[in-house]
Amino acid sequence: MTAFQWSGGADNSQQNTQFITVGGTALEVVCVGPAPGQAPTIVLLHEGLGCAALWRAFPQALSQATGYGVLAYSRQGYGQSDAAVLPRPLDYMSLEAQRVLPHIIDGAGIQRCVLLGHSDGASIAALYAGGVPDPASVPDPASVLDHRVRGLILMAPHFFTEPVAIAAITATKAAYQRGPLQESLARYHRDPDNAFYGWCDAWLDADFADWDITDCIDYLRVPTLVIQGADDQYGTSAQPQVVQDRCYAPVDILMLDNCQHAPHIDQPEQTIAAIAEFTARLDAIENSVVHIKPL
Repeated sequence: MTAFQWSGGADNSQQNTQFITVGGTALEVVCVGPAPGQAPTIVLLHEGLGCAALWRAFPQALSQATGYGVLAYSRQGYGQSDAAVLPRPLDYMSLEAQRVLPHIIDGAGIQRCVLLGHSDGASIAALYAGGVPDPASVPDPASVLDHRVRGLILMAPHFFTEPVAIAAITATKAAYQRGPLQESLARYHRDPDNAFYGWCDAWLDADFADWDITDCIDYLRVPTLVIQGADDQYGTSAQPQVVQDRCYAPVDILMLDNCQHAPHIDQPEQTIAAIAEFTARLDAIENSVVHIKPL
């Protein structure tokens, strides 16, 4: 694994792009804002067709609103990262949480962080915070919780497969094969077919109908904010509701009107305001002093 030098600039004016190598795979990394030694870090985990560049101005806006540093990386097969071997295994989100994300956090020197995931990225964030580590990559299976993770922000998460998601992805595949979507993705992904079919073919595999990661919710032990569009075409309110029903830690749910699958694009002001309020509460908890009265 190779590390990198954080150079986002404390004034949020510089966005630095470089690469980190994990298991022989070069992954594109973008950082902005204060370095990990100066402030907590928001780690951005992109959606199934996203990448570091497709967050656009969101990282800078987040850093300005929260005072945190922000790190985004492109998973294998996305953006300018190395291509993925296809077909992806159907547990690719669990494998990302177990075998890649820990090394990103380590390589960046992150000391305190909030994981912010969108769609597939939200599932990966929940799997990392509440999942059981892979023995092949974590020598001590007893070390389940990463105490550097102080909170979770899950935008349009997936915890189980819904028919509405399959229908939407089927329609997206048809749009991709018609051409314009492929041309759009080619502006951001070195190999758009690798990015698209790696995601699409996994979700449309017949066995993916049984995909379910709700067990990881039972092991979440940090405050969690779930943000979902009321008009999300890839998932229903059952996804945030299962977090509310099963999580032992505090959960806030924000359902946004006039919003589809990407709250940070469809309702950016409300989304950023909710995230800033959430991180401010985390800071208050971190900085609170508990006074115990003598008996």
